[in-house]
Amino acid sequence: MRTPWLLALFLLASCVTADAPAPEAVRELAPTGKLRAAINFGNPVLARKEPFGGVSIDLARELARRLGVPLHFVTYDAAGKVSADAKNDLWDIAFLARDPERAKDIEFTDAYVIIEGGYMVPSGSPIKKIEDVDRQGVRIAVGRGSAYDLYLSREIKRATLVRAPTSPAAIELFAKDGLEVAAGVKQPLVVYARTHPGVRVLEGRFMAIEQAVATPRGRALGARYLREFIDEMKASGFVAAALERSGQKDAALAP
Repeated sequence: MRTPWLLALFLLASCVTADAPAPEAVRELAPTGKLRAAINFGNPVLARKEPFGGVSIDLARELARRLGVPLHFVTYDAAGKVSADAKNDLWDIAFLARDPERAKDIEFTDAYVIIEGGYMVPSGSPIKKIEDVDRQGVRIAVGRGSAYDLYLSREIKRATLVRAPTSPAAIELFAKDGLEVAAGVKQPLVVYARTHPGVRVLEGRFMAIEQAVATPRGRALGARYLREFIDEMKASGFVAAALERSGQKDAALAP
């Protein structure tokens, strides 16, 4: 017997279906004859190397299937490096957090997953809550060009941001240099804190990170199809199932 939520997903899926892509949209999304999908392994909520998988990888495979083209993964270790290549014709779609700075060169779909940005501090730190972080003398380790780096660059007024090349490297920098705070996607911080008793993750979040699919600007028909595709993937339960398969129970399906 179907549970009520499964029945609701089935009914929603029957109402939201992306049309078959127009040939023009296929050409915009796969101008080389294959879909080049940028995958950021710096965010394990979305993708991981071992075992290879994750919600962004599942979405890329399904999109390539619908477009009827081969799929080629272009891999990165940091989101900032992905967005920096937006104008270099190295990828056709990417899985990135929505941000106004990135939107100058990239068109985004609506969010498909929402994750939290959090802070980690030494266990003995006087910093007890999110609001305590933005103070003189506080150094915050961040991954250069990440969504939370872009956000904190606008919001932090007194503390100092100390940038590492990637998000995992920001945690290493925090530990090695004895910085007061590490900022990042909350799930990896929680995982790190479980095996490092000298640190703790603050309650709450400093931002909601809206993960979306992106394509370089100038591909209007392709961007429109991507938006319809993501709407369907959420409504049909595809995204929720992909998150469950990859064990990401703390990531929230975007409305």
